[in-house]
Amino acid sequence: MPEPMLTVAVESPDPPAGWAAEPKWDGFRAGLSAAGGQVVLRSRNGTQMGPAFPEVVAAAAQLPDASALDGELIVWEQGRLAFTRLQDRLRRRGAGAERAAREWPAHFVAFDVLRLAGTDTTGWPYRRRRIALEDLFADQRLQAPRALCPSTTDPATTREWLTWTTPTALKGVVFKPLDSTYRPGVRGVWKKYKPRETTEAVVGAVTGPVAAPRTLLLGRLDAAGRLQYTGRTTALARPAGEAVGAHLVPSGSGHPWRGWSFSAGWGSQRTLEAALVEPELVVEVGVDVARDGAGRWRHAARFHRARPDLAAGDTPRWP
Repeated sequence: MPEPMLTVAVESPDPPAGWAAEPKWDGFRAGLSAAGGQVVLRSRNGTQMGPAFPEVVAAAAQLPDASALDGELIVWEQGRLAFTRLQDRLRRRGAGAERAAREWPAHFVAFDVLRLAGTDTTGWPYRRRRIALEDLFADQRLQAPRALCPSTTDPATTREWLTWTTPTALKGVVFKPLDSTYRPGVRGVWKKYKPRETTEAVVGAVTGPVAAPRTLLLGRLDAAGRLQYTGRTTALARPAGEAVGAHLVPSGSGHPWRGWSFSAGWGSQRTLEAALVEPELVVEVGVDVARDGAGRWRHAARFHRARPDLAAGDTPRWP
C-alpha cells in the first residue's frame, strides 16, 4: 500500500468547478489490500490494524486478488459516528476483538481504489478511479462492513451533507479534482472543509501567567450547576492574552476543579501546568464538530473575544 494522499483546509464549503466532493468521516484513515490470500489493514502511518478489526479483514476476502483500497474505518453508535468506540476497539486483540466486533461493528468506507486486480490505478484520473470503484462494489456485490463513500459535483448536495455534521458527527467534506491522479504522501491537491460554530464557554483555568495567559481552559455548567471541563483554546497572541488577563482573578480555595489534572491534548498522556482562576469570565470561541465520548471538544478552540457582559449561566449547558 502506498502512503495516503492528504488534504489541506479551505474556507469555502462549495466544490470548485471540475471537482468532486465527498463526506469527511470521523474515523481512522485506513488502507485495505488483498494479495495472495492475505488481507492487510493499515493505518495512515503504516500500523497494522487487522487484528483489532477481524470483521473488516474477513469481509475483504471478497476483493479481487492484488487489489488495494483507500478509505476510512468508522463505528456508528445511535446514529452518530463514535470515534471513542473506534479508538477503544483499536486496543482489542483476539477474543476481545471478536467480542468488540459484535458489540461495536466497524465499517470500512472506501473512497479510492489504488490497485485493481494487479493494475496500478494511481495514475488514473479521479473520475476514472471513481467509476472503477463503483463498478467494483456493483460487480462484487460488496456489502457491510464495506461501504462506498458518496461522491458528488453538486454544490447543493455538498451543503446538504454539511447539515449532517451536528446530528451525525460528520466532520465536513473533502474536495478532489476530477482530473487529478493519486499522489501518495502529497498534501495540497485534495482540499477539506470543516464547519466551525461560534459558541461561548467559561474560563476556569489558564496555562501561563494569569495576567497574560497562553491558553484558556474552558468549562460549562451541567444540569446541577457544576462546572465541567469542555476543552481548551489554541495559543493566544500576547495582546489577546493580556486583554483576557485583565478580567481574570486567581482562584481561591473553593474552585470546582481543584485537584483536577488536564491533558495536554486529546489522547495525550502529558498533563498541563494550569493555574485555576475564578470561573466568572465568559469567552466566545470557534469550535469544530468533533467531540469525545463525554462531549468535550477533541480539537482546540479558537479564541475570538472576551464576553464580560455574559455570566456563566448564559453559556450552553454541558454537554
